[in-house]
Amino acid sequence: MAGALLLSATTVNLYGQEISSREKETEMGTVQHITKAEFLQKVWNYEAGSQVWKYEGTKPAIVDFFATWCGPCKALSPVLDELAREYGDKIVIYKVDVDQERGLAGAFGIRSVPTLLYIPADGEPSMSPGAPSKAQLKQIIDEQLLK
Repeated sequence: MAGALLLSATTVNLYGQEISSREKETEMGTVQHITKAEFLQKVWNYEAGSQVWKYEGTKPAIVDFFATWCGPCKALSPVLDELAREYGDKIVIYKVDVDQERGLAGAFGIRSVPTLLYIPADGEPSMSPGAPSKAQLKQIIDEQLLK
């Protein structure tokens, strides 16, 4: 019985590497907290020399630049969690703690939190400060990111 539980808790990726169910869940349907190094790999490597936007992902994304002490950020967080579950693998939602990733926040000129970076799979990203409502976020996702 324990073997059956272990098998159901793991998945194998295309390279034959075992992925825990938690890692798989992080990829789909949940908000991912990322560091600058992960941002450079998954979103945009702005340090590569070219200042031309080149999205590293394949699915539309939202990056939430937030701070743990920020009231509006705390209010926005459960909304982003809900949207991650609702949209599943159609979009990716990342969170960047501006206090922990000051260089990354500086590179994007983040002056207030929360600030959201909206990234379509193809095309140019856009940014907006503040904490939009769930209805506003759904409209942005549906009309700008998933168009």
